[in-house]
Amino acid sequence: MTNNMRGLPERIGVALVLGSLVLALMACSGSARVRKPAELVPVTNQFDLQPVWATSIGSSETFNFHPVVAGDAVYVASHRGNLAKIDLASGNKVWEVSVPERLSVGPGSDGRTTVAVTTKGTVYVYDDTGKPIWNFKVGSEVLSEPLVAGGVVIVRALDNRFIGLDAQTGARKWTYQRQPSALALRVGYGMLAIGNEAIVTGFAGGRFGMIAVANGGLVWETTVSFPKGFSEIERLNDVTAKPSMEGEIICAVSYQGRIGCGQARTGNLLWFKDYSSYTGTSQNSDMVFSANDKSYVTAFATKDGTQVWENTKLTFRDVGESLAVGRVLLMGDAQGYIHAFSQANGEMVARIRHDSSPISAAPIAVGGLILVQSQGGKIAAYSPK
Repeated sequence: MTNNMRGLPERIGVALVLGSLVLALMACSGSARVRKPAELVPVTNQFDLQPVWATSIGSSETFNFHPVVAGDAVYVASHRGNLAKIDLASGNKVWEVSVPERLSVGPGSDGRTTVAVTTKGTVYVYDDTGKPIWNFKVGSEVLSEPLVAGGVVIVRALDNRFIGLDAQTGARKWTYQRQPSALALRVGYGMLAIGNEAIVTGFAGGRFGMIAVANGGLVWETTVSFPKGFSEIERLNDVTAKPSMEGEIICAVSYQGRIGCGQARTGNLLWFKDYSSYTGTSQNSDMVFSANDKSYVTAFATKDGTQVWENTKLTFRDVGESLAVGRVLLMGDAQGYIHAFSQANGEMVARIRHDSSPISAAPIAVGGLILVQSQGGKIAAYSPK
């Protein structure tokens, strides 16, 4: 059994399509090294995140639910099917509904149309008052969060179909079908909306690409990494995390593969280098940030991939997706802490405790606030001071 398999994080390892194969392989790794989380080093906060408001939506269980901001509201959901619109300034719930089935992903919304997709693959759509307006059966499990852009609801099914539905009527506008992979990670694949014109998302086999919102056409597709190793498990290198974009530069990272950045218009990569991450990338104008599968946090220059710094103080703390905002990089961990790093040198400059449950979704910066949702269901707004 290789070290790659022994280090495979549980939350991804148990989520493979060929689950029985993975469980059998994991059963033979009883001697695997223990992923002991690093002890927290003392940090003198150089700034504070002052609580403005907090509320609860309900637990995400083991799933990764992201809040969605549209206009002056934030939309949140829970595994049990709670779906709510929350006033961004006050934290008061504007409306809350109960979706008829359980959810495995967070909502999608443009502020007029709000979408929830259930574990059974049913799309439920609500208007800006929380009134249900239509539903649609995908015919396959859905683990990726839906998007609403350009009057189109975009749903990505586990069987490699992308479906575009009219946001007002639910009528199918288009379908884009990917070829199935021999073995792929059974996880949600993040989708990044580029205005109302396109989405960028990762694919199995170390690739990512851009899809037009209007007709579902593939605009471009680029390879970030290639499979390595001898076993099918070792050769997994899917781009599951949402790509990031700053200006004209877009970056993506694959699991057991590479990280790279390129031109958003064409997808042509400027550079790539070996790296493994399932939490994705975030960017400022000069650097791209990512945490690898050991929770080492690293900054690379977006122009050529030069490593600027690396911080290993959160080793095996299972950090979540990151947010680059102002001069800091924010991310949560599996014990409910929010960590702040200096973007310039990677030093830890602040830490607060949100709650005691994992924070896997990226924080959101909006209107001078930082929004954080944990898997325990607490969502809070903080003001940097």
